[in-house]
Amino acid sequence: MAPPLEISIPSTILSTTTTEKPFTLYNITLRLPLRTFVVQKRYSDFVSLHSSLTSLVSDPPPAPLPAKSWFKSTASSPELTENRRVGLERYLRAIAENPDRRWRETSVWRTFLNLPSSSSAASGSSARGELIAAHQRGLGGNAGQMAADPQVWLDLHREMKGQLHDARLFLGRRDGATTTQAQYEAGANAKKCLMKASGLIGNLEEGLKILTEGSRRGEEKLGAGEVRRRRDLLGSAKVERDGLEKLAVNLAVKTQSSGGNGAGNGSIGPTQQQDKKALLGPQISRPGGRVLGASVPETERTRELDNEGVLQLQKQIMEDQDLNVEELAKMVRRQREIGVAIQSEVEEQNEMLRMMDDDVMRVNMKVDIARKRAGNIS
Repeated sequence: MAPPLEISIPSTILSTTTTEKPFTLYNITLRLPLRTFVVQKRYSDFVSLHSSLTSLVSDPPPAPLPAKSWFKSTASSPELTENRRVGLERYLRAIAENPDRRWRETSVWRTFLNLPSSSSAASGSSARGELIAAHQRGLGGNAGQMAADPQVWLDLHREMKGQLHDARLFLGRRDGATTTQAQYEAGANAKKCLMKASGLIGNLEEGLKILTEGSRRGEEKLGAGEVRRRRDLLGSAKVERDGLEKLAVNLAVKTQSSGGNGAGNGSIGPTQQQDKKALLGPQISRPGGRVLGASVPETERTRELDNEGVLQLQKQIMEDQDLNVEELAKMVRRQREIGVAIQSEVEEQNEMLRMMDDDVMRVNMKVDIARKRAGNIS
């Protein structure tokens, strides 16, 4: 996923050269989580971008490009310049803020906005690809190792912020939805984004832990101030994620309580409900206590998820369990190492006691011989 961008075109300038006719340059301001910069483009650059995106992606961009004027020029018409500036800003924001990321994931988009595309960015992109593959295979440990690279860590942080941003957008759409299906889809998409963000936060914590331990060993990849800053970024991200999760649950409870017997209550459709019942198993009534083979009742976390969402939630829970098992295994290995060290120490102490016992026996023998000689003398 491309970094979450805040794009605006606050101003324009008129470029005049001796070799070309005057033309308008649009100052595109891009605000990333860590920096802000400006890119200047002319209208023909936007036309080339639109043509490339249309050819690379099966669907056109979510907003139309302002039409070309054949009778006026922006160099002589401030009104046309302002209208085109507003239209181009709307065009870029529609691509940057749309939940569909196909246009943002193209190299044409990154090249147009001068986003990082050097070898370091390429290696970070490759690492992100490996990270996603590791998540799909359930290998959470490798993801933490990949996040130990400072540049990849920043890329993953932008990815995580993008997921939180998308979740907030989906929750807003759900709150304003007027149909049951729209409410369900927006709520399910928001929970998917929150689950992905939670997984990325775990990877970022593991990567920052490895970076901190490396700094303590003298492998200076990050300074102490940068480590503190990144730890603060993670803390604020956790607060934002927790707030969005509470908002999602509150919206679900509010929608269900206001819906009555299912009219406009945000519940899933009959077909989806049947699919979920087939996936989760029949919900049977059972007495208190655990019944072997009985399915677990649905909870707030799974009620509004479709099959794919339930599967992703299950993978996330399994990854968390794997991490807990790894931590437990580390503690068990540590206890074993301590036990082996104690055994070695006991064996050394026993050997020293045996040697001392031998020395005592030799001294007793010498004392007996000396007594016998003393008795013969007397």
